[in-house]
Amino acid sequence: MALEYFLDRSIDTSIGHELHHSLESFRAYAWEIEIPDLPGLYGQLVGTPKDRLTLACKQVSQIGFTVDDIEAHRVNEKFFYPGKPSPDEVTVTFDSLIKGDIARALFTWMRTVYDPVYGIHYGGITGGVAQGLLEDAFAFKRTVTLWQLDAHRNPRMHVVLYGAYPKSWKLAEFNYSTNDFHTIEMTLRYDFAVQFTDGDPAVPAGALVS
Repeated sequence: MALEYFLDRSIDTSIGHELHHSLESFRAYAWEIEIPDLPGLYGQLVGTPKDRLTLACKQVSQIGFTVDDIEAHRVNEKFFYPGKPSPDEVTVTFDSLIKGDIARALFTWMRTVYDPVYGIHYGGITGGVAQGLLEDAFAFKRTVTLWQLDAHRNPRMHVVLYGAYPKSWKLAEFNYSTNDFHTIEMTLRYDFAVQFTDGDPAVPAGALVS
């Protein structure tokens, strides 16, 4: 029981305040997000691996999946069995930095799903189109990793979204009366999510820090 962690609470003037820290938890604000190989990030035509958008990314919605029910009807009773999983969508909000690399990279990633410039899917690769900006367009799915940091800012746990691609791209409203940074909101669809803890031998090679 959680109560046992507080039974020995005491204050000693010689050694200070004694309190167990077994209930220490991750902070909601201690995290980093990693979207590898985004085209155009940091001024490059093809993004470098392991790009962490820590500064620009300000919020990530809940991540998870739900297993659908299979109903088995027997006379006047119902029994339930686990069916197909349904992964949730995740919304990621980025600050629209003045430097512009983030906005450029995110819109280029969205163009790999649907390119409004040429009205086609999977990028507009025809010869020298966009000067190689969409060279990696056909790899529109990314392995997105969300790192959870401890109190010392060390990664201790991470969630990997496999097969993630942008489903929607939205610019925040433009409003003279607000005092907030302008943002870019993207909704990501992914195939499945896996959570790994520090030292887990099942961590895939592509999710390790270089």
